[in-house]
Amino acid sequence: MKRNSSFSSSFDITHNIHSITSPYYYSWQKYFGKVFIYWLGTESFLYIVDPGFLKIMSSKVLAKKWGKPSVFRKDREPMVGNGLVMAEGTAWVHHRHVIAPTFTPLNLKTMASMMVYSTRKMIKRWDTQINSGNLEIDVENEIVATAGEIIAKASFGMGGENGKLVFNQLRTLQMILFKTNEYVGVPFEKLFNLKKTLEAKKIGEEELLDECKTFFFGGYETTSLSITWTLLLLALHQDWKNQLRDEIKQVIGNVEELDINLLANLKKMKWVMSEALRLYPPSPNVQRQTMEDIQVNNLKVPKGTNIWIDVVAMHHDVTIWGINANKFKLERFMNDVNGKSNNKMGYLPFGFGGRACVGRNLTFMEYKIVLTLLLSKFNFKISPSYHYSPTIMLSLRPNHGLPLIVRPF
Repeated sequence: MKRNSSFSSSFDITHNIHSITSPYYYSWQKYFGKVFIYWLGTESFLYIVDPGFLKIMSSKVLAKKWGKPSVFRKDREPMVGNGLVMAEGTAWVHHRHVIAPTFTPLNLKTMASMMVYSTRKMIKRWDTQINSGNLEIDVENEIVATAGEIIAKASFGMGGENGKLVFNQLRTLQMILFKTNEYVGVPFEKLFNLKKTLEAKKIGEEELLDECKTFFFGGYETTSLSITWTLLLLALHQDWKNQLRDEIKQVIGNVEELDINLLANLKKMKWVMSEALRLYPPSPNVQRQTMEDIQVNNLKVPKGTNIWIDVVAMHHDVTIWGINANKFKLERFMNDVNGKSNNKMGYLPFGFGGRACVGRNLTFMEYKIVLTLLLSKFNFKISPSYHYSPTIMLSLRPNHGLPLIVRPF
């Protein structure tokens, strides 16, 4: 059978994904530049991949003055309701005020034990499979399931079959929404002990449900995909995998008694994460709607304009990152949190401004815990059965999973 042209073997991965995931935007950019209008059905959108333009525009708008395109508010309601992601104006300020205290360092450390427990459960499953003689593991499926278990425990205090049931139903809903409108995207946030926090703040029952759906969906999606794409990159770059393992041994020591406080000292792991988020941002685009007129140089952006910010395009733009924009180069982030890009608005793995992902520090912690435990236990390489086919399905994901050949280290 003839293989789809978007497939490729593990031996010719270039990371130049924009033309694969968004061929229409990729083509339009060549003709119309980095700022132009296009139509999605009956809705017009201002498409932006110019970080300079975006910087000027965002500097003139307070976070509460950014809205969500009405077409996405209606489409996304079954998934996230009208919680923090979709709220606008004073309602957004209220939701943000209620949720932000959840991400204090103390609360994040409290959640760490759940992450360690669920990751070690996954490791035991891998050990059992490897001992049976089956070395090929679809790590994308495993990582997503583990992240879903973690957020189910954190948000609702539930695990086991109940957590899996909610996880599977929301993932099915995600697929349905994608099929109805393949262009829909969403920024993701995360939350610890959401139900208890919101009840304490007297948020209504419907608002509580909306926030629970928002953070359950966002809670596993962003982190699991960040880890999955990182495992692909480390399988391709064995030298950096070995360097991370050496760093873990030097900084953490005995991972059987993992000291969460030491994770912040894993500098190379932070570089790897930053570069993985640049090449493969889980949230591939950001949507906004202007709630007032905005003047950007000679262009007036009227109130009510839908905005589509193509994060993947900016993260792979050679005018922002140089001629090696599609290369895995950790040195970008060694001494620069913005990866030596020529404009900090060109790097948006968690959105931007006041509406940036409220739970990004939780993502950082979960990422480091999972990778630390996996790298200390296993060695891995890409399976011959792997097909490289990144696709946007609300988030940026591997269309055919990520099968790796895994062996004990």
